[in-house]
Amino acid sequence: MAVLFQRYFAGLSRNTFLLALSSLFADISTEMLYPVLPVFLTQVLHATGSIVGLVDGFAQATQNIVQGFSGAMSDRLQRRKPVALAGYLLAALAKPLMGLATVWEGLFAARLLDRIGAGTRSAPRDALVASSVEERDRGRAFGLEGLGDNAGAFLGPLVALFLLYAVHLELRSIFYVAVIPGLLALLMVLLVTERQVAIAAKARIDVNLGRFPRRYCKYLLATAVFGVGNSSNAFLILQTRDAGVSLEATILIYAAFNLVAALISYPAGAMSDRWGRRNLLLAAFAVFFITYLGFALTRDVMLIGALFVLYGLYQGMFRAVGKALAADLVPESLRASGVGWYSTTVGLLQLFASVVAGLLWDRIGHESVFYYGAIFAAAGGVGLLALVPGDARHGLSR
Repeated sequence: MAVLFQRYFAGLSRNTFLLALSSLFADISTEMLYPVLPVFLTQVLHATGSIVGLVDGFAQATQNIVQGFSGAMSDRLQRRKPVALAGYLLAALAKPLMGLATVWEGLFAARLLDRIGAGTRSAPRDALVASSVEERDRGRAFGLEGLGDNAGAFLGPLVALFLLYAVHLELRSIFYVAVIPGLLALLMVLLVTERQVAIAAKARIDVNLGRFPRRYCKYLLATAVFGVGNSSNAFLILQTRDAGVSLEATILIYAAFNLVAALISYPAGAMSDRWGRRNLLLAAFAVFFITYLGFALTRDVMLIGALFVLYGLYQGMFRAVGKALAADLVPESLRASGVGWYSTTVGLLQLFASVVAGLLWDRIGHESVFYYGAIFAAAGGVGLLALVPGDARHGLSR
C-alpha cells in the first residue's frame, strides 16, 4: 500500500501537501456558507434573484481581480508566502461579519471582504504550488491542490448540514463557526518553506498583457469566451430548490457535486501532464454544456440532482487544468502574475455572466439562464480549439 501511495503521488513535495491541506481547510470554511448563502439572502434578508446574482458575481469577480494584483505584487517582491498569509487571515476573519448582517447590503460588504482575502492568497499560493515540483509534475501538483480544495468544498456543506440539523444551530451561527477551519488553513501555510526564485523580478503591478507570451494571451481570450456564460453556481442551487428539492437534500447534492470534483481533480491534473491540458479543458467545457442544457430542459428532481453531481467533473477538471496551463505559458518570474490574471479573466467574466443571469432569471425565465450558459460553453470550446494549440502543455519549452 505504501509503495502504491508513493508511486501515485511521485514527484510531489512536502510543500505540495501542505498547500493542498491549506486549500482543504479554506474551502471547508467557505463552503460551509456557500450553499446556504442564496437561501439566507432570499429567505432571511428578502433579496431577489437579481441581488443573488449581483452579490455572488461581484464577490467572485473581486476575488479574481485581486488575484491579478496580488500575483503581480508577489512577483515584484519575489515573495509568495507573506502575501498568501495576509489573504488567509483576512478571509477567515471576514466570515463572522457575514453572519452579523441584517440587510443584504451588509452581507454584500462582508462577502466582498472575504473574497478580497481569498483573492489575495490565491495567486501567490498557486505560484508556491507551481514551484513545489518539477515542471513535468505540475499538473499533478495543481491536481492535488484541487483535490484539497474540492474535498473541502465537499466537507463544508456536510459540516453545515450537521450544525443545522444535528446541533440545531441557526443559519447565522454557521458563519461564526466558519472562522475555525479558516484559521487552520492559515496554519498550514505558516508551515510551508518558500524557496527563493532564482530569476530576477520583472513584474510590475499593472495590467499590461504585452509582457506575456502571445499563446498565453490567446488562452485568456478563449477562457473569456467561455466565461461570458459561466455564471455563479448559486443559480444551480436556486434552480434545484425551485424544482422542489428540500434545503437538506440540496445541501447534500451540492456536497456530492464537490465530492466528484475532488475525486477527479488529481487524476485530471495527472492526465493533463501526459495527454495535454487543452484536451482536458475541452472535456470540462463539454460537461458544462451538458449540465446547463439539462437544467434548461428538465424539472425532474432526480435528473436535476444527477446533473448537478455530474457538473462536479467540470469543476474538478477546469480548476486544476486551467491554472496549470496558465502556469505553463508564462516564465517563472511572471508565474504568479500569469495565474493571477488568468483568474482575473475568469472572475470578471463570471461577474458579467452572473449579472446577466440574474436579469434573465427575474425577467425572462429560469431556463433562459441555462440556455445562455450552454451557448457560450459551446463557443468557448470552439475558441479553445481555434486559439490554443494541442501541444500547449509546456508552453515555454516548445
